[in-house]
Amino acid sequence: MNESIFSAENAELRASVPKGLPLIVALQGLSDAGGTLTQLERYFWERASPEEIVRFNSDLLLDYRARRPLITFDEDHLSDFSPEELVLALGKDELGSPFLILSGYEPDFRWEQFVDTVLLLVHEFEVSTTVWTHALPMPVPHTRPIAMTVSGSREDLIDARSVWRPTTRLSASASHVIEYRLHSLGEEVVGFALLMPHYLANAEYPSALMAALNGIMSATGLIFATDEIRAAETEFNTRVNEQIAENDESQEMVRTLEARYDAYMEDRGAQSPLISEDGTIPSAEQIASELERYLAEQHGYGSGDTETGDGGF
Repeated sequence: MNESIFSAENAELRASVPKGLPLIVALQGLSDAGGTLTQLERYFWERASPEEIVRFNSDLLLDYRARRPLITFDEDHLSDFSPEELVLALGKDELGSPFLILSGYEPDFRWEQFVDTVLLLVHEFEVSTTVWTHALPMPVPHTRPIAMTVSGSREDLIDARSVWRPTTRLSASASHVIEYRLHSLGEEVVGFALLMPHYLANAEYPSALMAALNGIMSATGLIFATDEIRAAETEFNTRVNEQIAENDESQEMVRTLEARYDAYMEDRGAQSPLISEDGTIPSAEQIASELERYLAEQHGYGSGDTETGDGGF
């Protein structure tokens, strides 16, 4: 017997969803530098009043032993069993404009079935544009605006916002495959890969959430409140600057990253400052070992092992 890929469905809501809405995809998976997707998912569930349309069947898609769910032991009994979820929901922006959001874990199994189902949902709801984002730890300074690589079908956004355009083989995520399939079908789709300061990769970096929302708003026309995020961004950066100011080597490393960043932004046609002369991506150890050692002694800015990877755009 074939099990349904959905474990729950709000049939009434599903039938009433307006056609032509944008779809935001926020799947945890390959890389979440700066806690970008964690913050983004939390922001939408707290601010967008999402209503669940369908819930995907975790027994089919999730490896429970690889990502064990949490449960609370409360003195003498167990409570609050919290398995991960993957849902498609209907939310609203600050002006009440509706949009679709697909959020939760990245499936461990049945990628083809999952992606095919997402494509069918895009067709069913006549989605106007699909937008997804993720974040990568890179040798860039926190004192400059977050740069990004933009992919997909929106040439205007690629021309205006895409700072680095590498050609490389990389480990795919389910969101990559969704973009690839949608693009091949002629659907409008945009991917934002945010380039995070690698020494802040393990922290929840407010600037990462701000950059993700700005990208989504530019692609969809939706409006999201950012005043609280800006305040958190200012406070966070002040604390980081105070820590860095206590160490001369850390200050020099940040100045070096700033100089490379500024030089590249002045001449976008030159070789990216994010790569070495041989064309490879420097590791965190090569770029900022002194800074990482310093921040490792501090609390709250997570400097442990960072994922330098293969340029996972």
